[in-house]
Amino acid sequence: MADRITMRKWFWVWDFEKEEAWLNEMSLNGWALESVGFCTYNFVRCEPGEYTIRIEMRKYDQAYVDFVESTGAEFIDRMLLWIYFRKKTEKGPFDLFSDIDSRIGYLDRIGKFLMIVGGANLIIGLVNTGGRINLICATVLMYALGRIHGKKEALTKERQLRE
Repeated sequence: MADRITMRKWFWVWDFEKEEAWLNEMSLNGWALESVGFCTYNFVRCEPGEYTIRIEMRKYDQAYVDFVESTGAEFIDRMLLWIYFRKKTEKGPFDLFSDIDSRIGYLDRIGKFLMIVGGANLIIGLVNTGGRINLICATVLMYALGRIHGKKEALTKERQLRE
Protein backbone atom coordinates (compact mmCIF):
# COMPACT_ATOMS: atom_id res chain seq x y z
CA MET A 1 0.00 0.00 0.00
CA ALA A 2 1.28 3.47 -0.90
CA ASP A 3 2.59 5.79 1.79
CA ARG A 4 1.76 8.93 -0.22
CA ILE A 5 -0.99 9.96 -2.61
CA THR A 6 -1.73 13.06 -4.66
CA MET A 7 -5.29 14.13 -5.39
CA ARG A 8 -6.56 16.90 -7.62
CA LYS A 9 -9.73 18.64 -6.57
CA TRP A 10 -11.35 22.03 -7.21
CA PHE A 11 -13.10 24.09 -4.53
CA TRP A 12 -14.74 27.48 -5.07
CA VAL A 13 -13.75 30.23 -2.64
CA TRP A 14 -17.18 30.04 -0.96
CA ASP A 15 -16.74 26.30 -0.38
CA PHE A 16 -13.81 26.62 2.02
CA GLU A 17 -15.86 24.74 4.65
CA LYS A 18 -16.37 21.85 2.21
CA GLU A 19 -12.65 21.80 1.47
CA GLU A 20 -11.84 21.66 5.16
CA ALA A 21 -14.44 18.91 5.72
CA TRP A 22 -12.97 16.87 2.84
CA LEU A 23 -9.43 17.26 4.23
CA ASN A 24 -10.64 16.08 7.64
CA GLU A 25 -12.46 13.15 6.02
CA MET A 26 -9.18 12.21 4.32
CA SER A 27 -7.52 12.28 7.77
CA LEU A 28 -10.28 10.03 9.14
CA ASN A 29 -9.45 7.64 6.30
CA GLY A 30 -5.76 7.61 7.26
CA TRP A 31 -4.39 10.33 4.96
CA ALA A 32 -2.84 13.46 6.49
CA LEU A 33 -2.41 16.54 4.33
CA GLU A 34 1.29 17.09 3.70
CA SER A 35 1.37 19.89 1.10
CA VAL A 36 -0.84 21.76 -1.36
CA GLY A 37 -0.57 23.21 -4.85
CA PHE A 38 -3.07 24.64 -7.30
CA CYS A 39 -6.00 22.18 -7.05
CA THR A 40 -3.47 19.60 -5.85
CA TYR A 41 -3.35 17.96 -2.44
CA ASN A 42 -0.52 15.69 -1.30
CA PHE A 43 -1.21 13.27 1.53
CA VAL A 44 0.91 10.99 3.65
CA ARG A 45 -0.38 7.90 5.44
CA CYS A 46 -1.33 8.46 9.09
CA GLU A 47 -3.40 6.81 11.77
CA PRO A 48 -7.11 7.26 10.93
CA GLY A 49 -8.29 10.52 12.49
CA GLU A 50 -4.81 11.41 13.73
CA TYR A 51 -5.09 15.04 12.61
CA THR A 52 -7.63 17.83 12.50
CA ILE A 53 -7.07 20.14 9.54
CA ARG A 54 -7.96 23.84 9.44
CA ILE A 55 -7.63 26.32 6.60
CA GLU A 56 -7.80 30.07 6.56
CA MET A 57 -7.68 32.73 3.87
CA ARG A 58 -5.29 35.42 5.01
CA LYS A 59 -2.04 37.02 3.97
CA TYR A 60 0.90 34.90 5.10
CA ASP A 61 2.25 36.28 8.36
CA GLN A 62 5.03 34.42 10.18
CA ALA A 63 3.98 35.92 13.54
CA TYR A 64 0.47 34.50 13.04
CA VAL A 65 1.86 31.10 12.00
CA ASP A 66 4.05 31.11 15.12
CA PHE A 67 1.00 31.96 17.25
CA VAL A 68 -1.06 29.09 15.79
CA GLU A 69 1.88 26.72 16.20
CA SER A 70 2.15 27.77 19.87
CA THR A 71 -1.27 26.11 20.36
CA GLY A 72 0.20 22.74 19.30
CA ALA A 73 -0.77 22.96 15.65
CA GLU A 74 1.59 22.60 12.68
CA PHE A 75 1.81 24.82 9.62
CA ILE A 76 1.40 22.53 6.61
CA ASP A 77 1.61 24.78 3.57
CA ARG A 78 0.03 27.72 1.80
CA MET A 79 -1.51 28.26 -1.60
CA LEU A 80 -2.03 31.85 -2.74
CA LEU A 81 -3.92 33.41 0.20
CA TRP A 82 -4.90 30.11 1.83
CA ILE A 83 -2.95 28.79 4.83
CA TYR A 84 -3.25 25.14 5.94
CA PHE A 85 -2.69 23.88 9.49
CA ARG A 86 -3.06 20.54 11.22
CA LYS A 87 -3.11 19.48 14.84
CA LYS A 88 -2.98 16.03 16.36
CA THR A 89 -6.52 15.17 17.41
CA GLU A 90 -5.28 13.75 20.71
CA LYS A 91 -4.14 17.27 21.69
CA GLY A 92 -7.76 18.42 21.88
CA PRO A 93 -10.09 20.63 19.86
CA PHE A 94 -8.62 22.77 17.12
CA ASP A 95 -10.36 25.82 15.74
CA LEU A 96 -8.91 29.01 14.29
CA PHE A 97 -11.91 31.12 15.33
CA SER A 98 -12.95 31.35 18.95
CA ASP A 99 -16.41 32.87 18.57
CA ILE A 100 -19.07 34.08 16.14
CA ASP A 101 -17.59 37.58 15.90
CA SER A 102 -14.20 36.24 14.80
CA ARG A 103 -15.95 34.08 12.16
CA ILE A 104 -17.88 37.14 10.93
CA GLY A 105 -14.61 39.10 10.76
CA TYR A 106 -13.10 36.28 8.73
CA LEU A 107 -15.99 36.36 6.27
CA ASP A 108 -15.58 40.14 6.05
CA ARG A 109 -11.92 39.65 5.03
CA ILE A 110 -12.91 37.17 2.33
CA GLY A 111 -15.68 39.52 1.17
CA LYS A 112 -13.34 42.51 0.90
CA PHE A 113 -10.89 40.47 -1.16
CA LEU A 114 -13.67 39.29 -3.49
CA MET A 115 -15.02 42.82 -3.83
CA ILE A 116 -11.61 44.24 -4.80
CA VAL A 117 -10.75 41.50 -7.29
CA GLY A 118 -14.30 41.34 -8.68
CA GLY A 119 -14.52 45.13 -8.99
CA ALA A 120 -11.16 45.28 -10.77
CA ASN A 121 -12.32 42.61 -13.24
CA LEU A 122 -15.56 44.49 -13.82
CA ILE A 123 -13.75 47.75 -14.56
CA ILE A 124 -11.23 46.03 -16.85
CA GLY A 125 -14.05 44.20 -18.62
CA LEU A 126 -16.04 47.39 -19.20
CA VAL A 127 -13.06 49.47 -20.33
CA ASN A 128 -11.43 46.83 -22.52
CA THR A 129 -13.31 45.97 -25.71
CA GLY A 130 -12.09 42.36 -25.50
CA GLY A 131 -12.75 42.06 -21.79
CA ARG A 132 -15.39 39.33 -21.88
CA ILE A 133 -13.24 37.04 -19.76
CA ASN A 134 -12.91 39.78 -17.15
CA LEU A 135 -16.68 40.24 -17.13
CA ILE A 136 -17.17 36.51 -16.63
CA CYS A 137 -14.61 36.54 -13.81
CA ALA A 138 -16.35 39.55 -12.25
CA THR A 139 -19.67 37.70 -12.41
CA VAL A 140 -18.26 34.61 -10.69
CA LEU A 141 -16.51 36.71 -8.05
CA MET A 142 -19.66 38.72 -7.34
CA TYR A 143 -21.58 35.43 -7.01
CA ALA A 144 -18.91 34.31 -4.54
CA LEU A 145 -19.34 37.59 -2.65
CA GLY A 146 -23.06 36.90 -2.41
CA ARG A 147 -22.43 33.40 -1.03
CA ILE A 148 -20.00 34.76 1.56
CA HIS A 149 -22.49 37.50 2.48
CA GLY A 150 -25.16 34.83 3.01
CA LYS A 151 -22.87 32.92 5.39
CA LYS A 152 -22.15 36.17 7.25
CA GLU A 153 -25.88 36.96 7.57
CA ALA A 154 -26.54 33.48 8.97
CA LEU A 155 -23.83 33.98 11.60
CA THR A 156 -25.19 37.42 12.44
CA LYS A 157 -28.66 35.92 13.03
CA GLU A 158 -27.11 33.17 15.16
CA ARG A 159 -25.29 35.79 17.23
CA GLN A 160 -28.56 37.68 17.77
CA LEU A 161 -30.29 34.50 18.92
CA ARG A 162 -27.54 33.84 21.48
CA GLU A 163 -27.65 37.37 22.93
